[in-house]
Amino acid sequence: MSALAGLFVQVLQLAAQAGLVKLGHVALDGTKIKANASKHKAMSYNRMKKREAELQAEVDRWLKAAEAADAEEDRLYGDKRGDELPAWVADKQKRLEKIRQAKAELEAEAKAAAEAEQRRRDQAEAERLAQGRKKSGKTPAPPKTEPDGKAQRNFTDPQSRILKTKDGYIQGYNAQAAVDGAVQIIVAHGLTASMSDQDQLVPLVDDIEDNLGDKPKEASADTGYLSETNLAALDDREIAAYIAVGRAKHPAKAKRETTQPLTKAMRDKLKRAGHRSRYRLRKQIVEPVFGQIKQARGFRQFLLRGIENVSAEWAIVCTAHNLTKLARPA
Repeated sequence: MSALAGLFVQVLQLAAQAGLVKLGHVALDGTKIKANASKHKAMSYNRMKKREAELQAEVDRWLKAAEAADAEEDRLYGDKRGDELPAWVADKQKRLEKIRQAKAELEAEAKAAAEAEQRRRDQAEAERLAQGRKKSGKTPAPPKTEPDGKAQRNFTDPQSRILKTKDGYIQGYNAQAAVDGAVQIIVAHGLTASMSDQDQLVPLVDDIEDNLGDKPKEASADTGYLSETNLAALDDREIAAYIAVGRAKHPAKAKRETTQPLTKAMRDKLKRAGHRSRYRLRKQIVEPVFGQIKQARGFRQFLLRGIENVSAEWAIVCTAHNLTKLARPA
């Protein structure tokens, strides 16, 4: 993976030396790509608990019957071997072990998420006390340490996830790219199994500077990347942000949803500029790149499994995209 990451940076720097990278405006986006695994090979946490009990009972019944039969045979024919497990029982035991492992992983993830949420709440409470603000609203229930019953784990590629796309649900990964506005060179890439794009903005922006030694003047992204933390991060880095705020699901909630100062300022900024807003550049910069990768080159599914291997595969795809830009006649 490190070698492929290095290759991506080398090709990117060649593109920069050729004058193909300007870092005037960079657009960020993510696209969902199928994993090398079927979504039908996934199982929910509730189903795991039910199937674990069923398999355990089934194996226990067979072992008791086998033990009784073996004892009867020993009485009739002497103490000879014959206790090897039939293949179908061994398969069920392996299946049971896989389910237990996947179940334990989901439980560990849920526990870690609950602990992280509790730390966040404790920090927010400490800040409230330090600022002398009054407590508002009801005390929330403690974070759940047990996984949601619908949380799933795939047995073919456990690190992939069920992701929603405009064409339905897929078993896959969320591939990320930051694209320079000059000739659509990919200046940073990433990959996550999460449906959300929000946590990917800062790493992508920082990777641009790591890769090229400079940061973009402007950055645009859709509403999936919007958060006060992300807007503050771009402000700290002196990068002009153009991130869609999105529409309120219910008109009555519109005012409440824009009380955060940076989000409200971003909404006003985009509204004030109207059709002349720099945000309009996002679609024409980054979306065609995903179109070229998926439509023109036919890359719609990863061949490898596991997030580390898939990340390396995505690095190859992004490197290949930039090479086609370098190879294009002037």
